[in-house]
Amino acid sequence: MPKKFNHALYIILDKQTLAKKNLLKISRKIIRARPDLVQLRDKAGLGKGILKTALKLKKLCRANKVKLLMNDRLDLALLAGCDGVHLGQDDIPIKIARKFLGKNKIIGISCHSLSQALKAQSGGADYISIGPVFTTPTKPEYRPVGLQLVSRAKNKIRIPFFVIGDIKLSNLKTLLKSGAGNVAVCREVCLAKQPAVAIRTLKKILRNYN
Repeated sequence: MPKKFNHALYIILDKQTLAKKNLLKISRKIIRARPDLVQLRDKAGLGKGILKTALKLKKLCRANKVKLLMNDRLDLALLAGCDGVHLGQDDIPIKIARKFLGKNKIIGISCHSLSQALKAQSGGADYISIGPVFTTPTKPEYRPVGLQLVSRAKNKIRIPFFVIGDIKLSNLKTLLKSGAGNVAVCREVCLAKQPAVAIRTLKKILRNYN
């Protein structure tokens, strides 16, 4: 796990966002465009089906040198040979996840406040996500944390942090001005008519921003 990212792009492959769309078909287009990381997130799926999908994604990610993380399910991350796991605040503790994954796998934590972010950092997380920055249909139960938290995190957090929550091409530069360096994106790419084009555009903005 790189200890530092420089304008990295993290794509959330969310089964529920894609609804009846073919997740694997869209994921192939996304992964071949080479974001830095992808995460498989399926909150409603059964373990057998998620594992089957993860195994196919892992093969594609390995061929394209993209890191694959599993949302929440440490057991499935281990079985599929994922590069790591992304945990929520109510999931298993980092210490336990690390015991099973080992030191070379990636552990990320969703954070919604600076105190949560600092706790995840001291607890051994490899990265955190901060959000939702804006109101998002993907997480309607969460109030947006706003740009102020992003600016505060920039000064306090030493591990990589990704901003998340309705991030679009139209608001990306605003996020970068507030202190964000890495972004996690779902709907803007997964629901795009041309996912690969969306990724290339996002990457260009991220890496050309001064």
